[in-house]
Amino acid sequence: MAELVYPPVIMAAKLMFRVLDNRIRVEGTEHIPSTGGAVIACNHVSYLDFIFCGLGAQPAKRLVRFMAKKEIFGNRIAGPLMRGMHHISVDRGAGLASYREAVERLKAGEVVGVFPEATISRSFTVKDIKSGAVRMAAEAGVPVVPMALWGTQRLWTKGRPKDLTKRHVPISILVGEPMHPKAEEDAEVLSKDLRVRMSALVERVQADYPEKPGSDDERWWLPAHLGGTAPTPEKAAELDREGR
Repeated sequence: MAELVYPPVIMAAKLMFRVLDNRIRVEGTEHIPSTGGAVIACNHVSYLDFIFCGLGAQPAKRLVRFMAKKEIFGNRIAGPLMRGMHHISVDRGAGLASYREAVERLKAGEVVGVFPEATISRSFTVKDIKSGAVRMAAEAGVPVVPMALWGTQRLWTKGRPKDLTKRHVPISILVGEPMHPKAEEDAEVLSKDLRVRMSALVERVQADYPEKPGSDDERWWLPAHLGGTAPTPEKAAELDREGR
């Protein structure tokens, strides 16, 4: 596929982050294969996570094709960009076609990015995850590479005003060791293992994050178990059910 859109978008994103002095730290990229298919399974705390997840694969010189809801492809601005970067449209009412497309992309040697929690975690912990990531990896015979992001929620997350021009925000990207799911293995068991791995990575980036909230008003971006005022996982699940 011709890459006329993706490289300029990456360059524009990197330029913006330099202007804003977002201190982006990327670790563990040796775990992303330099060739062949792979699924990147990333936690989800921000509307911008696909950008930073994609940047996490840049040191390995890989372009990530994200699975994203079809409504984004219908947006007059985002839609042409999504199609130009060859991302995968997902119709949540008929997801089999997008699943099959992702498997074919993986078999063709591409990297497919997924957010197995499906929606942003308001608690900033890893929610229960869907089994699609491990199932498509097993079917295509490729690894699943877990990834954790932290700091992105400070720019734009669910239930908070966006602050895309906020300067000097550290962003941490941590890539973990790959899993190699097999078709004969139980997808639910594999998914639980993947969630444990993702949670461990998230806990590491949280512990190593170079900043703490400067005031009580800023404690919103910390999870409750770390002394923050983000909803507990139970309260977050309740808010999700209520559609708030």
